[in-house]
Amino acid sequence: MQRLEQPTVLVIGAGIAGICAAIEAARAGVSVIITAAGTLFSGSSFYPGTWGLGLIAPENSSDEDDLVHTICKVGCGVANEDLVQTFVHDIPAGIAWLERLGVKLKRPANEQSAHEAAFIPCFDHKTRLWRGLVRESMEQTFGREVERLGIRVLEHVELIDLLDDASGAIAGGVLFDRRRERIFLVPSHAVVLAGGGTSGLFERRLTSGDVLGTVHGIAHRHGAKLVNIEFMQMMPGLIAPKRGIVFNEKSFRYAHTTPPISQELLEMRSPYGPFTSRLPSRAVDLVIDAAGENGLPLVYDFPSHDVPEFVRTFSQWLEQERGIRSTDEMHIAMYAHASNGGIVIDGQGFTGVQGLYACGEATGGMHGADRIGGLSSANGLVFGRRAGCAAAKAATARRAGTCDATYPTATSESESAEIEAWIHHRAQSEQPILPISPHVAQDALRRLRATMSAHCMVVRTADGLHEALEDIEGLHADMESHIAQAPSPVDFAASARLSLQLHLAHVMVEAMLERTESRGSHYRADHPEEDPKLARPIIR
Repeated sequence: MQRLEQPTVLVIGAGIAGICAAIEAARAGVSVIITAAGTLFSGSSFYPGTWGLGLIAPENSSDEDDLVHTICKVGCGVANEDLVQTFVHDIPAGIAWLERLGVKLKRPANEQSAHEAAFIPCFDHKTRLWRGLVRESMEQTFGREVERLGIRVLEHVELIDLLDDASGAIAGGVLFDRRRERIFLVPSHAVVLAGGGTSGLFERRLTSGDVLGTVHGIAHRHGAKLVNIEFMQMMPGLIAPKRGIVFNEKSFRYAHTTPPISQELLEMRSPYGPFTSRLPSRAVDLVIDAAGENGLPLVYDFPSHDVPEFVRTFSQWLEQERGIRSTDEMHIAMYAHASNGGIVIDGQGFTGVQGLYACGEATGGMHGADRIGGLSSANGLVFGRRAGCAAAKAATARRAGTCDATYPTATSESESAEIEAWIHHRAQSEQPILPISPHVAQDALRRLRATMSAHCMVVRTADGLHEALEDIEGLHADMESHIAQAPSPVDFAASARLSLQLHLAHVMVEAMLERTESRGSHYRADHPEEDPKLARPIIR
């Protein structure tokens, strides 16, 4: 394995969190490598099917305590208050950092607009400071900074395992280059995981295809913990006339559905986007969910004046960017969206495993059972910067030289020998790599997504969750009967990816079963009420 001439940080994921982590680590003076399973500026942060991306912050310092309190209240007792305080306090500094970089931020059209009810974030009770993120500006500005700092970018490359040393400290990553179809090892003194949430395990998802749902399993297998993994955001989205487009919940109050939903319920449903079990308007989501694959038909009836800015922006975007007029009939269905839980971290993004940091949607604790709108991007910004700084500091503190991974040996000159040593090491572990062909893995992923969508989306029951567990365990068993002959790197990567996705799915379903109640985004139809005794996070 190559020697490291200077402290090195490996960042996995190229959305807002990963890019912020890479920039801050490089500014701290270490060598930085950032990988993207797709391209730079990818992940949910740059998903093309959304009409707008924004973040919120406290209006001023006197608003911080209220925002912390509201996040914890909306989190229904499972958010980490210390982490929330760190989070909220740092958002204004993060916004100022973006502006110093040169990122263009949108503001409400005027002071009156800023205080419209439509600008109250999902699940919040008041307006906050709101800033819209302009995708083109972020790409240009971040791109310039990445180039200026000499950050090495590896596109179409995914993490399939971590390297560790004899003490258990992380010493780099095992990567798969999708275009060149090769596995290679990258040593580093610290790794930052920013690979996104869990939506890749579901059929319908409002996230990009490079959100694989693998980094959680990698972190968990190397000693990190997962928290609140049963909580996720499920959002209405369009399936006709076009699919994969985020629906603007603020427009519910102007909708007429088939079958009809009462205007009172639609008014109640308009202030927030993701499903929650704690409000009576959950009935709207249950109707949408019951509509199945064809979705719930609706048409708009907008008034001639006084349409809120948020709704006008959505309608204009639909017509100009997607060719869908506000008079067209649309069909909506429930999609997997963002994750509210994930890898356990502290205020610096540290996972508790030496050399391993995480940030963004891959992490949990700063949100709870429900999450206030505009805090996903803020989370990536705040903890991306913090994780990057902390990883750089940790990398600098470790010896600048060869990272002494326990496999393969540092004396090996052959890349193929290194890979063979890694495979051999895994074969001796509890999670051996059983190479399977990509088409077998793809079929298994299709079946996994089908069972997760059927049993782990809006409506969950003990019977359905047990069926999901059986399916997941069956898919694990099937891998052993489909071992590829004369396996290639593609086969090993396909196996590693599927194994990690099954691992995460298993942990998620177990947490959903353990939470025998309904709380926020977790709805158990067989336990439809909150249980006060379960007002605590589940950590696995």
